[in-house]
Amino acid sequence: MTFLKNGKIHTSITIFTICINAIVFLLQMLSNGDMPFIFGLNTLFFEGFLWQPLSMMFIHGGLLHLAMNMAVLFQFGTLIEHARGKWFFILLYYAGGIVTSLLTLAYIYIFTNHHINVIGASGAICVLIGWIAQKDSFNRQGLIVAVLLISFLPLLAGINIAWHAHLIGFGVGWLIGKLFR
Repeated sequence: MTFLKNGKIHTSITIFTICINAIVFLLQMLSNGDMPFIFGLNTLFFEGFLWQPLSMMFIHGGLLHLAMNMAVLFQFGTLIEHARGKWFFILLYYAGGIVTSLLTLAYIYIFTNHHINVIGASGAICVLIGWIAQKDSFNRQGLIVAVLLISFLPLLAGINIAWHAHLIGFGVGWLIGKLFR
């Protein structure tokens, strides 16, 4: 998406990513209901559904799920994109999100009953939060608490959530921040 900034045209990858999520959500609502399973992250990956580590970042469980994820993506994605540039954001969000997806799939395969379908952008968003937490010691504790709250508070309310993807994403972001100074 483009918009004017200081009289110049500026393209925001964060806003473009949010728009793609919204379009995919609309398509998901118009589909026959198979999209979350085909494009979510599950053991079909091992049967040739190799797009799942990327596509799961665009599938959401409902309008509230989408809205919450996109609000947080806007907040942290815009911050990183403005501070470090478009390409850095693309690499951190998308590559970090794919690594998070693959590690989440490994967790699911090793430690669960294998019938979990993980959807949503929150794992990739937690990569952004983990990277910022590693770089910003002033806000680190608050970001850690925020990730723990979004990971475990819904569970207490009986809401099924991919807490493992949140924690893995945060760890991936933290590690990227540590390795690439």
